[in-house]
Order: sequence, then C-alpha cells, then structure tokens
Amino acid sequence: MDPIHGFMGTTNISHNTNLMIAAATTTTTSSSSSSSSGGSATNQLSRYENQKRRDWNTFGQYLRNHRPPLSLSRCSGAHVLEFLRYLDQFGKTKVHTQLCPFFGHPNPPAPCACPLRQAWGSLDALIGRLRAAFEENGGSPETNPFGARAVRLYLREVRDSQAKARGISYEKKKRKRPPPPLPPHQPVISSSPH
Repeated sequence: MDPIHGFMGTTNISHNTNLMIAAATTTTTSSSSSSSSGGSATNQLSRYENQKRRDWNTFGQYLRNHRPPLSLSRCSGAHVLEFLRYLDQFGKTKVHTQLCPFFGHPNPPAPCACPLRQAWGSLDALIGRLRAAFEENGGSPETNPFGARAVRLYLREVRDSQAKARGISYEKKKRKRPPPPLPPHQPVISSSPH
C-alpha cells in the first residue's frame, strides 16, 4: 500500500480531510480568540500569518496521520512531495492530458474528463509559507525539507506541465522600465539674420 493511501485509508478520505481541516481551524480559532481577548489590535495576525499557521497545523496533522507517524525531525523532501501529491485530490484547476483534444488550449470550448489538480501558484505559495513556518518553529535552513532540491524540481515540473496543458507560457517577464524623462522644452533660437 502506498503511503498516501495508507495515510488516508481507502474509504474515509473526505472524513479524514474534514478532521484535518477542523483541527487546523480549531487551533487557529482558539489562538485568534485568545489574542483578541487581550484587547490589543497589535496582537491580530495578518492574513498571511493566519494562512501560514493553518498550513503548518495541516502539515503537522498530515505527519501525525502518516503511517507510521512521522516526527518533524525525520521529515524529508520526499514526505513533502507525498503531501503535495495528496493535496492534488482537492485541486480545482483542470489540467488536460496530452490525449485530450483541448491540450494546449487556454480556454477550452467544452468540458472534458481531465483531472483537477492544485494550481502551480497555490502549491508554490504553500511551500513558501511552510518553508518560513519550519524555520520560525526552530528548524534550521540547512535541514528545511520544504527547500529541498526535489521539492523545487517538482514545483518547476508542475509549472511547466500545467503551462503546456493550458497553452500558457510561464516565461519570466522582464520588468518594463519607465522611459527616461524628456529634457525640458527649450525655445529654438534662430541664428539667421533679419
């Protein structure tokens, strides 16, 4: 049995997912209510910080539900990849297969049976938040599984495959520099005699 199915089981996928989300939400809610009870507006976390905390709690739940359960110190880039592949089942981005007649079309004219996946941008942002949370929770940058080479390569592969499937180029765009200011207008003095 592969680790992802061992983690989720074959019949309780949505139930276990709801438990993970509920655990993350409960933790976040109790933290938020305790910080708001202080009455200080400076204790309120930003949207990014709240999302980072939820992501960190969800990943922690994933490690606890892993078979066998994993400690954070034993987590590797391979476990992060398992987590990202597991999240694909909750994706909302249509990724056309090469056999699909709409492969390479950014706006297909009709529905198809191609799978839904997590969008590359969502995964990239998630990894960024988890990478920061790992270091904020005592992990060293050298052992950060979210910064592993395998994870970076996987994200690049997802980006490229989704770009081809949807016919969108993800080439890095050069920032346009504003044109230099024009010199102030000076009156033209004619040198011809009258």
